[in-house]
Amino acid sequence: MNLAPQELERNASQYASDAIKYDSQGARGMAIAHYEKAIQSLSKLMKLYPDSKLNNIYTERLKSYQNRIKALQSLQGNDFEPAVDPKATPEEQQSNLGKARQDSFEEMIMKEKPDINWRDVVGVDEAKNALRESIVWPTKRPDLFPLGWPRGILLYGPPGCGKTILAAATANELDGYFINVDASSMMSKWLGEAEKNVAKLFKMARSYAEREDKPVILFIDELDSLLGERTNEIGGEVRSRNQFLTEIDGINNKGKMNKLYVIGATNKPWSLDNPFLRRFQKRIYVSLPTIDARTKLFDLYTHQLKMDNRVRTRALATIFDGYSASDIKDICQASQMKVVNELFCSPKFKEPVAGENPTQPRDLTSKDFKEILERRKPSVSVEMIRAYYKWSEQFKAL
Repeated sequence: MNLAPQELERNASQYASDAIKYDSQGARGMAIAHYEKAIQSLSKLMKLYPDSKLNNIYTERLKSYQNRIKALQSLQGNDFEPAVDPKATPEEQQSNLGKARQDSFEEMIMKEKPDINWRDVVGVDEAKNALRESIVWPTKRPDLFPLGWPRGILLYGPPGCGKTILAAATANELDGYFINVDASSMMSKWLGEAEKNVAKLFKMARSYAEREDKPVILFIDELDSLLGERTNEIGGEVRSRNQFLTEIDGINNKGKMNKLYVIGATNKPWSLDNPFLRRFQKRIYVSLPTIDARTKLFDLYTHQLKMDNRVRTRALATIFDGYSASDIKDICQASQMKVVNELFCSPKFKEPVAGENPTQPRDLTSKDFKEILERRKPSVSVEMIRAYYKWSEQFKAL
């Protein structure tokens, strides 16, 4: 009789949990046996649901268990220091194991004071203004907003257009904390505990806001991997999504004293469930850069390069219509690599000698950029842009 997917998921989670416990206690044989059972349950789950979006995550977990088995097998006959003292009481072992899990959870969270200012965010002026109105001004002058202000903001649009840097610049403008987490990591770390990870994440963010009395930007990238619509959901996904709903409702209901903001980013807004969209009162389209923004981006990325004085960044911005901010950075990098490659391949090139000035590559010309244009296409297709515009007509909320 085949096991239900929920039971397979629970089995995999339990086997993995037991394996980690035995692993931390130095019981290598038991750890290997339970890692193998976790792998078997995951393999069955993936065969049962071959089209599940979580299969990539399960594959990563499966590989990590296999790698850990190999590592444990290579330790046979070697001294091994267990993470948990085998002589400790069961209560102490459980406490230490819990701390190890918490430390591992925090490894996937990036907590930092961003060194990014508004001037570093080129273009996307509409998105910058929306974030100022939603977060910066209300935090600095809450008395001017008697009806409150949004706590949940969704940034959506093509990849490489500055969603992460926008969130970081907002945190820096507020002199607050920026907690950056990848939603797919939350779903994969400690298989079966995504629900707990969501609760831990919000608890951590609230503690920073309350302890330091500073604004906290909780930035969740790839939000669709956590909140996207599912055709075949299994238990852990449903619980983690419901937990997120509970947490963000708690933020929205705490009023003006709450200094925690959730900024979600996605390249696939159409995959988000409607109940979650309602929790993000502001939904901001971070679009491809305009010609003015592309000109500023070329100014930014070419000012450190040796350019022919006939090159005009406005002209470059014109021919690279439809390219994202990250595309433009890559184009400038590729152009520089082109002339450096010419230098190294030149028969006249000589290794630098002490006391002599090293040979320099020639200046970059418009022709160099045009050659890159012929080989490199935009990372965002016309069809994708149409999809964003179509979705924006229904759900955009600046």
